[in-house]
Amino acid sequence: MVMWFVKLLNLGKEKLYFIVRVVLANTKRKKNTRSKKKSRTTKQLSLRLCGALALAFSVIGFLDLGFLGTLFSNMMRIVVGNVYQLGLIGLALVGIYWLLFDQRPKLKANYWLGSILVILGILLFISAYAFASSEIHSDFLTVFFKRAGNELVSGSLNEDLAGGFIGVALYSLSYFLMGQVGSYILSGVLIFLGGMLLFQISFATFLEKLGQLLKQFVAHVRNVFKELVESFAEDEEEKRTNSPKEQSPMEPEIQIAPKKDPVQVTTQKTAETPIKIAEPTKKVVPQVPKQMRTSTANPDYELPTIELLSDLAQPDRALEKEKIKQNQQVLTETLKSFGVQAELKNIILGPAVTKYELHPAIGVKVSKFVSLADDLALALAAKDIRIEAPIPGKALVGIEVPNQNVAAVSFKELMNEFRTTDFAPLEVPLGRDISNGLITADLAKMPHLLIAGSTGSGKSVAINVILTSILMNCEPDQVKLVLIDPKKVELGMYHDLPHLMTPVVTEPRKAAVTLDKVVNKMQQRYEEFARTGQRNLDGYNKLAQKEPQNYGKMPYIVMVVDELADLMMTTGNEVEAAITRIAQMGRAAGIHLILATQRPSVDVITGIIKANVPSRMAFAVSSGTDSRTIIDQVGAEKLLGRGDMLYLPMGQNKPTRVQGAFIPDEDVQNVVDFIKEQSEVVYDEELEVSADELTKDDNGGEDELFDQVVEFITREQKCSVSLLQRHFRIGYQRASRIVEELENHGFIGPQNGAKSRQVYLKASSDEEDHV
Repeated sequence: MVMWFVKLLNLGKEKLYFIVRVVLANTKRKKNTRSKKKSRTTKQLSLRLCGALALAFSVIGFLDLGFLGTLFSNMMRIVVGNVYQLGLIGLALVGIYWLLFDQRPKLKANYWLGSILVILGILLFISAYAFASSEIHSDFLTVFFKRAGNELVSGSLNEDLAGGFIGVALYSLSYFLMGQVGSYILSGVLIFLGGMLLFQISFATFLEKLGQLLKQFVAHVRNVFKELVESFAEDEEEKRTNSPKEQSPMEPEIQIAPKKDPVQVTTQKTAETPIKIAEPTKKVVPQVPKQMRTSTANPDYELPTIELLSDLAQPDRALEKEKIKQNQQVLTETLKSFGVQAELKNIILGPAVTKYELHPAIGVKVSKFVSLADDLALALAAKDIRIEAPIPGKALVGIEVPNQNVAAVSFKELMNEFRTTDFAPLEVPLGRDISNGLITADLAKMPHLLIAGSTGSGKSVAINVILTSILMNCEPDQVKLVLIDPKKVELGMYHDLPHLMTPVVTEPRKAAVTLDKVVNKMQQRYEEFARTGQRNLDGYNKLAQKEPQNYGKMPYIVMVVDELADLMMTTGNEVEAAITRIAQMGRAAGIHLILATQRPSVDVITGIIKANVPSRMAFAVSSGTDSRTIIDQVGAEKLLGRGDMLYLPMGQNKPTRVQGAFIPDEDVQNVVDFIKEQSEVVYDEELEVSADELTKDDNGGEDELFDQVVEFITREQKCSVSLLQRHFRIGYQRASRIVEELENHGFIGPQNGAKSRQVYLKASSDEEDHV
């Protein structure tokens, strides 16, 4: 029994061991299967989560949704730069793949390598092009990190990040090793090699296909050329076989060609050799009576050439472009900080200022931009800014910021461009607007011009530009000049010019008499118009051209008063009356005024003068009040000087900002000397001022108004120089002499400060005794 129990026990141990081993093995298999399933599930969940995050990241960044959208976009821009949108699209596609298939995309090595090479080539090319356009040739990574930091801090997408960190880093290395051109070549090589790997094309196969394409192209060009030659040969044969009757219509075409050629040559030479412009006029000049050409001694008169003018050096605009990029960001951020939503639509770099055109969001008042002028000037570190709200003809607001360096507008360059156009006799180029467009003014249409601004703002240069333009475009028998220069130094270089009707007038009293004589000249012209049944100068000259034996052509008359304030202080009423009559009636008679002053006050630019001189040029002034006096609105107080002006022609509601042309005094002298060498001046005797006319009021006897003044002061019981000026419309000198005579006769008392003089005459007995 014992032995059997022992055997059974031994057998039981073996079975027990077997059972235990089987159970343990099954337990291990179950654990391994469970762990594999858990790891696979975890991997799938992680891929799905990454795919969802990648898709959300891409969509938010691509659509620029709020702060996160800008942040995600900037993160992608830091990596791949300006092609960040393509990067976001690629990331979105990867996220979608992970969501759908729960696994990473399985691609061959050539696809991975080819894609990487193509991407590197594109990023390198973008970086090379971006830095070359910005004219940056060193410290590429420093510039990149600075711009990227600005973007992250400001939360904007304005800076140019080129090809991202990858592209900029690769460009820094390639530029150091191979330079700019080598970087372009390397980018092309990378794209080419990547494309070959992607499409599994060998280099030999590529060359073979390229050769086939070249052969096909050459064969096609040969066929086209052969067809053209054959068609041309057929046309020649048809011409030879034609009868003489069929050839006869061709003769007029051959004859017309020489007639067209001179017209074409003249048009081309207008810009290059301006002397030829006068050729068509010379054919008409002999029809004009000799008495109308008294100032042109030389019948072969030639207009001054462009070569008499000098070129101006232009500053480098690269710094301005960099400053514009900085101001662009500062401007939008400053407006946002004040709660003004606006989109920057356009930037225009002009000669003196840069104009930023913004489109306000719906609900934003235009007045908000005007109220922020000082804050914007502070943010942009500008001397002063001018806000045009709104821009005429546009749904935009313009912010004009001064440039660091003003680019002078060359008068020679302006005349070259101006002479290629069809211009009127009195049309002159003034300068360029903010968009560098040519601005011209036709004095015949103005018909009068007021130029005002503080000292050194560019008035005298503008007058020289206008006068020189007239001298270069018109002969002496077409335009006559009357120059009045109380300052005696501004217009002295025009002495003895054949275009002058009278010597340059420098005395205020003589200027008043000259203006009166011009009024008489105007009246004579109107009488001649009435006799011939014409309404204006153009109609009369057309009649004179048709009947030169009966009528003589009349020239335009341009009067320039360089300093109106001096005349108004001395002979104010007389000058104002003459100017008013010329301004009211001078247009039809061909007489045009140019009035300039450096004191734009209401006692100089009176209401009567202002109402009759509709065209104005406002240069830099000291206050908004002076600006309103000139152009009836503020704006001129924010100008920069040195030719910067607001031009308001007749019929325009808002002024145009213009950078006036600059002409050196040497160029003016060259043009004047060129004209003087051709002919001598012959002044108009009717405008000569005699000594008797100047001393008419200085004869020592009683003035012709003396009795009227006695009656007036007796009735009013007060007397002063200004009172007599206003009431009798006489000048200061004449009024002061009458007051001295009254004092010498004992009719009034001595001067008592600013008060009126005491009148000793009484209305009853004293006046009768005097009479």
